[in-house]
Amino acid sequence: MEHLNKIELRGVVGTVRPQVVNGTKMSRFSVATSRAYKDREGVAQIDTTWHNIVAWDSDKTKDLDKIESGSKVYVQGRLHTQKYVGADGIEKTFYEVVAAKVNVIVSDEPLQYEF
Repeated sequence: MEHLNKIELRGVVGTVRPQVVNGTKMSRFSVATSRAYKDREGVAQIDTTWHNIVAWDSDKTKDLDKIESGSKVYVQGRLHTQKYVGADGIEKTFYEVVAAKVNVIVSDEPLQYEF
């Protein structure tokens, strides 16, 4: 059986931290994705999830320099998990998406929600 670890996200960038590691450009940024639905009373709700992204400069991540807070992006990659012990001595788990492809979406249209 073949294993699959693939994630695709389209959302809005929050924070951006560009860096250079061993001479290679990379960027860590957050992306908000939202889901629209109606609750039991029929009231429209929007549920937002924040994702941590790490992207290394490559031919499929050429848009790294264009990413800024508020940018709309499409990210394709894999989910990566890291465990560490916090300052409080408790083991914690950190999830991030390691991007294989990053594109900035150039559009003046706002993201649409369907209820």
